[in-house]
Amino acid sequence: MKKAEKCISCGKGLIERGSTTFICPNCDTKIGRCNSCREQNVKYHCQECGFIGP
Repeated sequence: MKKAEKCISCGKGLIERGSTTFICPNCDTKIGRCNSCREQNVKYHCQECGFIGP
């Protein structure tokens, strides 16, 4: 799977160590998360299906 380019929560580019890309648990949309938002448990909102995750 190709890595996402931006964090879905803050919009920051995913260049820092600890950032990740995964598939939405509810649909097949690619989700990108930066290390900062992951560590702070900032919620994300899937733009395709509306799923909200921690």
